Amino acid sequence: MATTKEYRDFILEQLNLLDNITCKSMMGEYLLYYNGVLFGGIYDDRVLVKKVENNKKYNMKESIPYDGAKPMYLVDDIDNKEKLKEIILGTCKDLKK
Repeated sequence: MATTKEYRDFILEQLNLLDNITCKSMMGEYLLYYNGVLFGGIYDDRVLVKKVENNKKYNMKESIPYDGAKPMYLVDDIDNKEKLKEIILGTCKDLKK
């Protein structure tokens, strides 16, 4: 099942506390970038972020974005914009190391 454009638009609205968020379409799903850093994506109407050390403190569930992919963390509290911002900033900080 591909992600709907309506869900993509909803997620981008939830990410409006962050400048420089970009979203690229990829085979019916969407890759998410912050300041050019790929930190996660929208897969089957779910927001997933890369697994990094900084994310362990949130106790997020692991989820597979698509068959054959590495596990990522499922962000299930997408209504909390502040927490979502914190997760993304921490993810990108660890990815830049």
